[in-house]
Amino acid sequence: MNIDLVDETNEIKNDQLKLINEVLEFTAQQESVEEEAEVSVTFVKDEDIRQINRDYRDKDYATDVISFALEEQGEGELEVVGDDLPIHLGDIIISIDRAKEQAHEYGHSLDREFAFLAVHGFLHLLGFDHDSEEDEKKMFEKQETILQKFGLKRYET
Repeated sequence: MNIDLVDETNEIKNDQLKLINEVLEFTAQQESVEEEAEVSVTFVKDEDIRQINRDYRDKDYATDVISFALEEQGEGELEVVGDDLPIHLGDIIISIDRAKEQAHEYGHSLDREFAFLAVHGFLHLLGFDHDSEEDEKKMFEKQETILQKFGLKRYET
């Protein structure tokens, strides 16, 4: 899978970028995602994700992660077809400010929180959601299983 990692904050360490790349590759394997698939992950500050959340979701607050699935066809949109086109799953945007706060709040490492948010966003791109209690339970169990199999325990500091 082709993963484009963009750090707009200049605060993410190389080993953290490597971890995100590895956990997303692992998740893609677990979910049988095609090897040609593409995804981008962008790290931003709270003010940037707040603006994105406001502009695209009509929610005027900073959130931890937002995903934009590109393979979903919206109402009135034309389907783009072609055998030679790679599958672009979409974009994941992660707030490093929220990630730092949540890592502290949950008592685990920032690396683990980044991995959690990346997997969470990636599962959204694959069609998982948490709009209902049942869907939320299913999605959170799946992401926790993936992180455990990958070797990132919940309360590691």
